[in-house]
Amino acid sequence: MSNLARRPARKAVIPVAGMGTRFLPATKAVPKELLPVVDRPALQYIVEEAARAGLGEVLMVTGRNKAAIEDFFDRVPELEAALEKKGDADRIAAVHESTEVAQVHFVRQGEARGLGHAVLQAAAFVGDEPFAVLLGDDLIDARDLLLEEMLAVQAEHGGSVIALLDVGMENIDKYGAVAIREDVQEGVVTVTGLVEKPPVEEAPSSLAIIGRYVLAPEVFDVLRETAPGRGGEIQLTDALATLVERGEPVHGVVFGGRRYDTGDKLDYLKAVIRLASERDDLGPALRGWLRDFVTELPAEGASSS
Repeated sequence: MSNLARRPARKAVIPVAGMGTRFLPATKAVPKELLPVVDRPALQYIVEEAARAGLGEVLMVTGRNKAAIEDFFDRVPELEAALEKKGDADRIAAVHESTEVAQVHFVRQGEARGLGHAVLQAAAFVGDEPFAVLLGDDLIDARDLLLEEMLAVQAEHGGSVIALLDVGMENIDKYGAVAIREDVQEGVVTVTGLVEKPPVEEAPSSLAIIGRYVLAPEVFDVLRETAPGRGGEIQLTDALATLVERGEPVHGVVFGGRRYDTGDKLDYLKAVIRLASERDDLGPALRGWLRDFVTELPAEGASSS
């Protein structure tokens, strides 16, 4: 392991080039990453997570029709001036949060060729240091310090670190799955193999890869050599599998906290309700309404008319 790979991670990469087809027609004009979770876009939560973990430089890998993302993280002097004229300090502060949370950069992917290809676009930005990759569909509750733990594991052991979640064997075919050899410490395992969306009967375990990675810079050389895999795309999972085969350390942090999948319609709604119900400004009224609403729901299978 080179000394360069032992440098602490300072940068985060967030791929945002997806078309968001599961949320059409809303995403016909609005990037899915800007759909509001209560009153902030999902993407803002992700950037805030990176910043809290000490990753103050963020690269977003964008695609066509994603200019609104750049606009969101830019200053809007006219809006700020209007709010100042009204004396609306709270909303001014909220607007500033998105522009001051981190130093945000952008690069275009050009052609959507998979997550591995998106990550490869960050090579010049990252250089020869370890870095984090955060996928925009996965929101990790701010009270659960998953990324911080992953960064600590990478700093101690080197190599790459992936976030894992036990999704049950019945669901593992929807995810990248891992084989593991041993526990390094409580909640941290050694990864011995990875496979993208395996058939249930062929899955090495029920541990699924979720959208947080801390990667060694060696992954870029591997990605350049990685042929298209499942779906005809360059899979990050395949590149990580190659690193394992070459003897590079890959560890997994098994997550047991609060995760919200905003790429799924039902889970998106659950995330909005859960996060709103816990807020001081919205929670009391929302929780009261929810209690009344639930008591009025028809029994399962009964007609709602």
